Amino acid sequence: MEQESTGSGSSKFSSLQWVFKVKNMAWEAYKSKPFSHWVLLFLSSLGMLVAFPASSLLSRVYFANGGTSKWIISWVAVAGWPIPALILFPMYLFHRTSPTPLSLQLFCSYVFLGFLSAADNLMYAYAYAYLPASTAALLASSSLAFSALFGFWIVNNKLNASVINAIVIITAAMTIIALDSDSDRYPYVSNSQYIWGFVWDILGSALHGLIFALSEWVFIKFLGRRSFHVVLEQQVMVSFCAFLFTTIGVIINKDFQGMTSEAKTFKGGLTAYNLVLIWSVITFQLGVLGATGILFLASTVMAGVLNAVRVPVTSVAAVLLLNDPMSGFKILSLVITFWGFASYIYDTSTG
Repeated sequence: MEQESTGSGSSKFSSLQWVFKVKNMAWEAYKSKPFSHWVLLFLSSLGMLVAFPASSLLSRVYFANGGTSKWIISWVAVAGWPIPALILFPMYLFHRTSPTPLSLQLFCSYVFLGFLSAADNLMYAYAYAYLPASTAALLASSSLAFSALFGFWIVNNKLNASVINAIVIITAAMTIIALDSDSDRYPYVSNSQYIWGFVWDILGSALHGLIFALSEWVFIKFLGRRSFHVVLEQQVMVSFCAFLFTTIGVIINKDFQGMTSEAKTFKGGLTAYNLVLIWSVITFQLGVLGATGILFLASTVMAGVLNAVRVPVTSVAAVLLLNDPMSGFKILSLVITFWGFASYIYDTSTG
């Protein structure tokens, strides 16, 4: 009995030690940065955790209510490129900052990232066309693994046991979804379409992780993390390049001509159609702005973690707002995914 009570007391003491350690680490981290840094970090995190899930749900609403064009939903994701520009230009005027000199290497990096972003948006568009929003979001959580791996290879971010543990756990969660594929497939979606939606979602997540790592590399190599206005410059240029690439695709596919007829058959009519597209433009751009801010203020790993944490937010919102099917296996996958995130955050804070 005495040994059991001693063991219990030791466990409580260890827990208290961990709480105090985390508290002290948080306080030291807070003091090490100016208050403006934490305000921007909070707003950037909010953008990722609110705007991105909203954008995902709107993509599913578009396809569920009669939208058919993958190119259009990809196009609206980058059509909001002027939004960060509206924030950027006043910084030039009132804060006496000047645009970053556009070297050939920096220009090429913007064009390349823009092309990758356009391809990434199109992959996710196919995923949301064929998969429920909750399933697509769970599969997209694999971006944490890809962000960590690409961050390790490209910008030498740490890849310790906690990251590897999270990667293995999240991979297990993805496997569970694959084994339970018949439970949430829409009746109008064929088996091959569902499989392709699964594949495009994973490929999009991999590309998403690569974009995170390459964006951080651009900051380090060419921009030097000098101030927040370079974050806005990067987003404006990359989004603008992605907008050009996607617009070319829409024109070649003749989807602009089909928007009028698509709006007429859309559930809720023209007003609902326009609202879905407009809010898709706004929310996606705010989410990307938040992600870019995290890359500047923190690291690829934190951006990957927040990008993955939005998974339970999106999944629960999809079930509540869109009546997404939620089987026992999907719930198990969600729990395992959350466990992977929690394990990563706990191990990192105690490491």
